[in-house]
Amino acid sequence: MVRTFFLILIGTSYGLLAAAGVFTVFVAVGLVPRFAGKTHTAKHLLLYEEMVIFGTLTGCILSVFSRYCQFGAWWQRTFPERLSLLYGIGTFWQAVFGLFSGMFIGCLALAIAEMLDSIPILSRRISFRHGLGLAVTSMAVGKLCGSLIYFYTELHRTA
Repeated sequence: MVRTFFLILIGTSYGLLAAAGVFTVFVAVGLVPRFAGKTHTAKHLLLYEEMVIFGTLTGCILSVFSRYCQFGAWWQRTFPERLSLLYGIGTFWQAVFGLFSGMFIGCLALAIAEMLDSIPILSRRISFRHGLGLAVTSMAVGKLCGSLIYFYTELHRTA
């Protein structure tokens, strides 16, 4: 019982930490306010922020509890004669999801690229003159090593 409690506590803590990291990136990059500014819809800024949180929570729930979120399996058991309709609906939603995911990742990549412009400004303000190239290279090598370990140990197959 105590072990289960600690597993729940640690799992929840890691989940909250990961979510805090995602939202920190959004805030640091200024993605949501920038979208509201570009589309001249600043009056809906709170709605945009709530939709980002809702989308993140929905993605977390669907990925963690994927066994219970297989809506297509329910449809197949209930209406086996309408299976071809299910494939058409599934293809449509995949296309919609792919479109919005691509737009989101593209905007996030552009926002992060703009944030990279702030590295030289920050280095001048904190008098970090020597070793900036080494610091950026170290971050890139760390990301590369993490990706190689991830794919070498086949962690992507465990989900």
